[in-house]
Amino acid sequence: MMLPGGAAIPAVSADRLRHSEYAGTRAVAIAAEGLTPDKILTPEAFANAFRMLLAIGGSTNGLVHMTAVARRCGIKVDMEAIDRMGQETPVLVDLKPSGQHYMEDLENAGGVVTIMRELKSLLNLDCMTVTGRTLGENIDDASPSWPQKVVRPMSDPIFKSGGIAVLRGNLAPGGAIIKHSAASEELMTHTGRAVVFTSLEDLANRIDDPDLDVKADDVLVLQNSGPKGAPGMPESGYIPIPKKLATQGVKDMVRISDARMSGTAFGSIVLHITPESASGGPLALVQDGDQIMLDAPARKLELLVDDEELARRRAAWTPPPAHEGAERGYLKLYLDTVNQADEGVDFDFLAKAPDGRVTP
Repeated sequence: MMLPGGAAIPAVSADRLRHSEYAGTRAVAIAAEGLTPDKILTPEAFANAFRMLLAIGGSTNGLVHMTAVARRCGIKVDMEAIDRMGQETPVLVDLKPSGQHYMEDLENAGGVVTIMRELKSLLNLDCMTVTGRTLGENIDDASPSWPQKVVRPMSDPIFKSGGIAVLRGNLAPGGAIIKHSAASEELMTHTGRAVVFTSLEDLANRIDDPDLDVKADDVLVLQNSGPKGAPGMPESGYIPIPKKLATQGVKDMVRISDARMSGTAFGSIVLHITPESASGGPLALVQDGDQIMLDAPARKLELLVDDEELARRRAAWTPPPAHEGAERGYLKLYLDTVNQADEGVDFDFLAKAPDGRVTP
């Protein structure tokens, strides 16, 4: 849906203006040709987009956004397929937070087509694009590559598997994700004691309290920060290291929530836990002192509390207080109709009825 060469141009570059003028010219031509979005936004095209997201170590937000777009097209996103894709798609781009360079360095290295050349054997090359030609034709027509160190070859990736992994378990029956390419390897298999914050306000009030009962091997848990809980699923999943630990030199901890985080953030952070705690998901049942197990290689996220105790907690659980103004207007519309992270955090009435197509 974007013309070739546009993804990595810096905002201040004159090439940005030239690309926008090219886009306007092409838009007029498309109107005459009858090339419509439904011919471009296919399950195979979404698979290409997810493949690129994994290969660049891209933002976890990309999963939510593309899932929402796919659902508006009537296409179901198969998260297990994305996870399998991640296991065969290495991170090739040496950009922060997975690497060292910046977006302008990717543009100077040749841009996105440099990555696509390396991924060519894994992409659906016959997908139609906004140029009126297939993805494979666009790649073949691009300028040749030149020596650079930002995009690695498939034989020498910066990270052996894709940047994002999909987790499952009794704590995330609908799934959760972790950007393990930007995490601490030693924390990818970890069991620790839960330190629970019940809301964003609770987090802000206590995270730097010198009396906070927290140790470096604990698991920080943030509840009620998802689509309905916050509301709005803010980028608050990047829970800060408690001040008392940061002053001791602690740089990373396992942190879990039903929130999002910025694509530039680093850390061993589990996000998008589904269902969210505000709607009664298992995350709402976590209490201080519970043991939580993260096993990213096995794609597991488990609350190590027996079923009988969880059933007792569920029977006693009550929803968080209603948000101010939730009884009317836009906020009521949002809270009544927004869906969960695995469905794109979109209004449910804007999603098209599934037509049987699924991302490969």
